[in-house]
Parts: sequence; structure tokens; C-alpha cells
Amino acid sequence: MLMPPHRNGNLSTVYFQDFVLEGFEGGLETQALLFAVFLALYMVTVLGNVTMIMVITLDAHLHSPMYFFLKNLSFLDLCYSSVIAPNALANFFSPSKVITFAGCVTQLFFFSLLVTTEGLLLGVMAYDRFMAICSPLHYPITMCHSACIRLVLGTYCGGCLNSVVQTSFTFHLPFCSSNHINHFFCDVPPLLQLACGNTAINELLLFGICGLIIVGVTFVVLVSYGYITVTILRMHSVTGRRKVFSTCGSHVAAVTLFIGTVFVMYAQPGAIESMEQGKVVSIFYTLVIPMLNPLIYSLRNKDVKKALWRLGQKHTTM
Repeated sequence: MLMPPHRNGNLSTVYFQDFVLEGFEGGLETQALLFAVFLALYMVTVLGNVTMIMVITLDAHLHSPMYFFLKNLSFLDLCYSSVIAPNALANFFSPSKVITFAGCVTQLFFFSLLVTTEGLLLGVMAYDRFMAICSPLHYPITMCHSACIRLVLGTYCGGCLNSVVQTSFTFHLPFCSSNHINHFFCDVPPLLQLACGNTAINELLLFGICGLIIVGVTFVVLVSYGYITVTILRMHSVTGRRKVFSTCGSHVAAVTLFIGTVFVMYAQPGAIESMEQGKVVSIFYTLVIPMLNPLIYSLRNKDVKKALWRLGQKHTTM
């Protein structure tokens, strides 16, 4: 990694082979407590999301567009938490806390890819509920399996595009003499703090793209659920209303948690400077939200509960 200016004004070339993830401050007891918290959150995240993927895959009653998208959501939660948590856990008791330059690039690329894809997928899931509730006769045609696959691939393409832009622009910057990242993983804001070049374009891209995604997803969700609410209020069946409200309530909760934390981290003024706040918020959306999503969708969803019960019955009779 090229590095420049010396005090005499001449260029001094320094090659960074690695970075140091400073993580959280505190002594051995604090690090041990944080390690236990991270480990517990990650284990519940893995268990919950793997269970959701298996249940939806194995139970034929859940082979519908809504659960196809939910399975992909669980896959994304599992993957992007796994991009961060194992390395963070290893660094709690590591004396060096080193991550290679290539490892940092890879971590940022996949994290940005998966998080962006999840945000877009939440918008797709809102559209799916809109079509299912407001246009039930056209729903089987509009949301056929091939259409669902194309929608999911579209979210991955959008995530990949943002990831390529953020990663390439970030690592084309010249970094200053320090290679210590004030964070527990490689992310754009703490990396921009190390840059000695002009980061205005990078900040504009970060705020602009994140803002566009947040506004776009929020708009789709609000419009979809606005129509859904009107449709629900016209229903005569109280049972039908409750079922729809339960399903939609889970999705609204997931969207609110995700969009809210991403906004605080990336799309508000001063997000680049406030790294201590950023670390706390990052824990929430890298570990807490991926852990909560399976709980939100399973505890409030009778179909998932029944599927879990059926799989449990099959297991006990074998």
C-alpha cells in the first residue's frame, strides 16, 4: 500500500502488508466479557439461521415465494455475520490483532456485498407481500419461481455493484503512516480515517449510495404496506386479519431494525468521525439483527412453528 508525504515534502513509499484491528478498549476481563457476548450472539445466529434454512428446505408446506425469500434472508444473515464474527473472536485474545491487506479487502468486499443484498432483499419481500395480499389472483403468475429467482439475483447484482464501488474506491486511497484500524473489522468509515488523500468522493459515494438504498427500500416498504393496510381493513374475516398482521408485522420489525441501524452507521452526518458509536452500532447489525431475524419470523409465524413441530415428529419417530 503506497504511502506518502514525509515532513520534508518528499514522497516516502511505505508498503503496508497488513492492518491492525484495534477492536474494543479494556483489560483482560473486559475482553473476556466481550468474547463471551460475541460468541453467544454468533452461536445463536448460526443455530437460528441454519434451522430456518433447513426447515424451509425440508418442509414442502413452506415451498412458497415468501419462504423462498425468507430462506435467502437467513442465508445472508448467516454469511455476513460469519464474515465478521470468527475473526473478531480470534482477535479478542490475540496479542497482534493483525489482518492482512488482502484479508481486509476481502472482508470489506463480502461484508458490503451481503449487507447491501440484504437491504434490497427486504424491499423485495415487501413487494412480495403486497402482491400476495393486494393482488392474490395474479400472485401465482407474477411471483412464479423463475421470477423469484430473478428478483433474488437482482439483489445480489445490486449488492455486488455497491461492493465493487466501495471496495475499489476505498483501497485506491493512499493510507497514512498508521495501519491501526479503530474498529473490530474492516469497514469503510474507519479506513477513511487512515487515508491521507482527499476522501470527499469516498464520503459522497458512501452517503449517496447508502442513502439511495435506504430511501428506495423505505419507499417500497411504505407504499407496499400502505396498500396492504387498506386491503386488511377491508377484510371481513378477523382470523384473516390477524394472520396477515402477524406475517407483515414480522417483516416490518426486521426492516425497521435493519434500516435504522444502517442509517445511523452510514447515512447520517458525522458517521465517519464517531467510531466509538460506530462500534456499538456495528455489533447490533453484524450480530444482533442476524440473531433476531430467525426469532422474529419463527415466533410470530404459525406456519414455521408447525413446520418445526412436523420435523420434530419425524425425527422422534425415526
